[in-house]
Amino acid sequence: MTRIRFILMLMILAFAPFGARAAELVMVEQIGCEWCEVWEEEIGLIYHKTSEGRAVPLRRVNIHDALPEDLKFIRGLVYTPTFVLVHEGREVGRILGYPGEDFFWGLLDQLIKRIPKNAKSKALIGPLPKPPSRDTKRPALRG
Repeated sequence: MTRIRFILMLMILAFAPFGARAAELVMVEQIGCEWCEVWEEEIGLIYHKTSEGRAVPLRRVNIHDALPEDLKFIRGLVYTPTFVLVHEGREVGRILGYPGEDFFWGLLDQLIKRIPKNAKSKALIGPLPKPPSRDTKRPALRG
Protein backbone atom coordinates (compact mmCIF):
# COMPACT_ATOMS: atom_id res chain seq x y z
CA MET A 1 0.00 0.00 0.00
CA THR A 2 1.45 3.32 -0.94
CA ARG A 3 1.93 6.05 1.58
CA ILE A 4 -0.66 8.27 -0.15
CA ARG A 5 -3.36 5.57 0.02
CA PHE A 6 -2.60 4.99 3.67
CA ILE A 7 -2.93 8.72 4.44
CA LEU A 8 -6.20 8.91 2.48
CA MET A 9 -7.62 5.95 4.43
CA LEU A 10 -6.66 7.60 7.72
CA MET A 11 -8.33 10.84 6.65
CA ILE A 12 -11.53 9.02 5.68
CA LEU A 13 -11.62 7.24 9.03
CA ALA A 14 -10.86 10.46 10.91
CA PHE A 15 -13.77 12.32 9.34
CA ALA A 16 -16.30 9.49 9.42
CA PRO A 17 -19.21 10.31 11.73
CA PHE A 18 -18.92 8.36 14.94
CA GLY A 19 -22.70 8.11 15.46
CA ALA A 20 -23.38 6.53 12.08
CA ARG A 21 -23.61 2.89 13.06
CA ALA A 22 -25.65 0.03 11.76
CA ALA A 23 -28.77 -0.95 13.65
CA GLU A 24 -28.42 -3.21 16.67
CA LEU A 25 -30.66 -4.51 19.41
CA VAL A 26 -29.25 -3.71 22.83
CA MET A 27 -30.43 -6.09 25.55
CA VAL A 28 -30.14 -4.58 29.01
CA GLU A 29 -29.94 -7.42 31.50
CA GLN A 30 -28.62 -8.42 34.91
CA ILE A 31 -27.51 -11.57 36.68
CA GLY A 32 -30.43 -13.31 38.36
CA CYS A 33 -33.08 -11.76 36.12
CA GLU A 34 -35.68 -14.50 35.73
CA TRP A 35 -37.23 -13.03 32.56
CA CYS A 36 -33.77 -12.56 31.02
CA GLU A 37 -33.21 -16.28 31.53
CA VAL A 38 -36.58 -17.16 29.98
CA TRP A 39 -35.76 -14.94 26.98
CA GLU A 40 -32.40 -16.68 26.65
CA GLU A 41 -34.05 -20.13 26.61
CA GLU A 42 -36.83 -19.19 24.16
CA ILE A 43 -35.15 -16.64 21.89
CA GLY A 44 -31.50 -16.08 22.75
CA LEU A 45 -30.21 -19.38 21.46
CA ILE A 46 -31.69 -18.84 17.98
CA TYR A 47 -31.79 -15.04 17.68
CA HIS A 48 -28.60 -14.74 15.62
CA LYS A 49 -29.98 -17.28 13.11
CA THR A 50 -33.16 -15.31 12.35
CA SER A 51 -33.67 -12.59 9.75
CA GLU A 52 -34.25 -10.17 12.62
CA GLY A 53 -30.98 -11.22 14.24
CA ARG A 54 -29.10 -10.64 11.01
CA ALA A 55 -30.77 -7.25 10.46
CA VAL A 56 -30.27 -6.01 14.04
CA PRO A 57 -27.55 -8.01 15.81
CA LEU A 58 -27.86 -8.43 19.56
CA ARG A 59 -25.60 -6.56 21.96
CA ARG A 60 -25.82 -7.28 25.68
CA VAL A 61 -25.29 -4.68 28.40
CA ASN A 62 -25.45 -5.21 32.16
CA ILE A 63 -27.76 -2.66 33.78
CA HIS A 64 -25.32 -2.19 36.69
CA ASP A 65 -22.32 -1.38 34.47
CA ALA A 66 -21.60 2.01 32.97
CA LEU A 67 -22.94 2.26 29.44
CA PRO A 68 -20.33 2.14 26.70
CA GLU A 69 -19.52 5.56 25.18
CA ASP A 70 -21.50 4.88 22.00
CA LEU A 71 -24.66 4.10 24.04
CA LYS A 72 -24.55 7.01 26.52
CA PHE A 73 -27.59 8.57 24.83
CA ILE A 74 -29.87 5.76 26.12
CA ARG A 75 -31.72 6.99 29.21
CA GLY A 76 -34.26 5.61 31.65
CA LEU A 77 -33.00 2.05 31.99
CA VAL A 78 -34.75 0.64 35.04
CA TYR A 79 -36.10 -2.82 34.24
CA THR A 80 -34.51 -5.97 32.91
CA PRO A 81 -34.76 -7.15 30.33
CA THR A 82 -35.14 -4.00 28.27
CA PHE A 83 -34.51 -4.24 24.54
CA VAL A 84 -33.46 -0.98 22.88
CA LEU A 85 -33.29 -0.80 19.10
CA VAL A 86 -30.50 1.58 18.16
CA HIS A 87 -29.67 2.93 14.71
CA GLU A 88 -27.06 5.50 13.71
CA GLY A 89 -26.53 6.68 17.28
CA ARG A 90 -30.21 7.10 18.14
CA GLU A 91 -32.86 5.07 19.91
CA VAL A 92 -35.51 3.83 17.50
CA GLY A 93 -37.67 2.28 20.22
CA ARG A 94 -37.69 -0.23 23.05
CA ILE A 95 -39.42 -3.26 24.48
CA LEU A 96 -39.76 -3.24 28.25
CA GLY A 97 -39.62 -6.68 29.77
CA TYR A 98 -40.13 -9.96 27.98
CA PRO A 99 -43.77 -10.47 26.96
CA GLY A 100 -43.28 -14.02 25.67
CA GLU A 101 -42.02 -15.42 22.38
CA ASP A 102 -45.00 -14.58 20.17
CA PHE A 103 -45.33 -10.99 21.38
CA PHE A 104 -41.58 -10.38 21.33
CA TRP A 105 -41.23 -11.13 17.61
CA GLY A 106 -44.22 -8.95 16.74
CA LEU A 107 -42.99 -6.03 18.83
CA LEU A 108 -39.48 -6.34 17.41
CA ASP A 109 -40.88 -6.38 13.87
CA GLN A 110 -42.74 -3.12 14.60
CA LEU A 111 -39.52 -1.52 15.88
CA ILE A 112 -37.54 -2.67 12.84
CA LYS A 113 -40.15 -1.07 10.56
CA ARG A 114 -39.31 2.30 12.19
CA ILE A 115 -35.76 2.23 10.83
CA PRO A 116 -35.58 4.74 7.97
CA LYS A 117 -35.89 3.22 4.50
CA ASN A 118 -32.64 4.86 3.41
CA ALA A 119 -30.72 3.13 6.20
CA LYS A 120 -27.05 2.71 5.38
CA SER A 121 -26.80 -0.77 6.87
CA LYS A 122 -26.48 -3.42 4.18
CA ALA A 123 -28.14 -5.92 6.52
CA LEU A 124 -31.40 -3.96 6.31
CA ILE A 125 -32.03 -4.26 2.59
CA GLY A 126 -35.60 -5.26 1.86
CA PRO A 127 -38.47 -6.06 4.22
CA LEU A 128 -38.27 -8.90 6.67
CA PRO A 129 -40.31 -11.94 5.71
CA LYS A 130 -43.42 -12.54 7.76
CA PRO A 131 -43.16 -15.47 10.16
CA PRO A 132 -45.58 -18.31 9.49
CA SER A 133 -48.91 -18.03 11.24
CA ARG A 134 -49.16 -20.07 14.40
CA ASP A 135 -52.92 -20.05 14.29
CA THR A 136 -54.33 -23.52 14.17
CA LYS A 137 -57.79 -23.38 12.70
CA ARG A 138 -60.09 -26.10 13.82
CA PRO A 139 -62.74 -27.42 11.50
CA ALA A 140 -66.26 -26.31 12.29
CA LEU A 141 -68.34 -28.82 14.18
CA ARG A 142 -71.28 -30.16 12.30
CA GLY A 143 -74.21 -31.45 14.05
